[in-house]
Amino acid sequence: MTRGMARPLWKGAISFGLVTIPIGLVSAIEASETLAFNLLHRKDGSRIVQKRFCQKEDVEVAWGDTVKGYQYAKGQYVVLTDEDFEKARVPGTQSFDIREFVPAADVEDVYFDHPYYVVPQGRPGVKAYALLRDVLKETGKLGIGTIVLRQREHLAALEPFDTALVLTTMRYAHEIRSPKELDLPAARAVGADKELKLARQLVESLSDEWDPREYRDTYTEVLRGLIEAKAKGEEITAPEAPARPRVVDLTKALQESLKAGRRPLARATSRRPRAKARGRKAA
Repeated sequence: MTRGMARPLWKGAISFGLVTIPIGLVSAIEASETLAFNLLHRKDGSRIVQKRFCQKEDVEVAWGDTVKGYQYAKGQYVVLTDEDFEKARVPGTQSFDIREFVPAADVEDVYFDHPYYVVPQGRPGVKAYALLRDVLKETGKLGIGTIVLRQREHLAALEPFDTALVLTTMRYAHEIRSPKELDLPAARAVGADKELKLARQLVESLSDEWDPREYRDTYTEVLRGLIEAKAKGEEITAPEAPARPRVVDLTKALQESLKAGRRPLARATSRRPRAKARGRKAA
């Protein structure tokens, strides 16, 4: 079955300097692969319906009798109306305004959120679209700016991906928890030079070109097969998980790994689109 061309969920323009490129955004994530489940009553298999109850009066509350409240202290709320939310909304400018271009290697992956393919709208924008894509690829930079999606302003990055431009919404700095809050070893604080050399050799022996097609969501595939089997009334058994060797001596574990050679890995992953030669710093 052939899928139809996805429709843009947002239309507007990219602007930098005096250049304006009419574009549309199409989600780069295929949501149809997600399995959805409903809560059922164990006794008779009927679907569970969630209802709204007032904790104080212990009565069911109609949707029209509910309001939104923000708890600023324990048990104390500020009630916000639809008019209040309307006042807080950012006016939609229908434009992604690039504020600056920054080296892609300087932006840690932890800041990135949801990717969208950028599609040129109309023939006039095709040349400028291709020019921006190619210059970003040549310079290794990202276009950083803001865009209003669903009445909320988002920080976003524009980057080349294959023949496309990808706009990815980003998290703000205050949303990122500092790793300094965690109990982590200092850089090069643990491990002798021998262990570092062995680890480098092991990494090299397992190194390969990045090919996302080699990675599959095996959990969803197995779960989908399990669902189909149960729907047919077939008996199913859980596969035995392979026992992992216990690491007692790090040096010995590295040496044994090198002797074992390269092994095929069970790969299952889902990440946002990115260029093959990124060169970003590790988050």
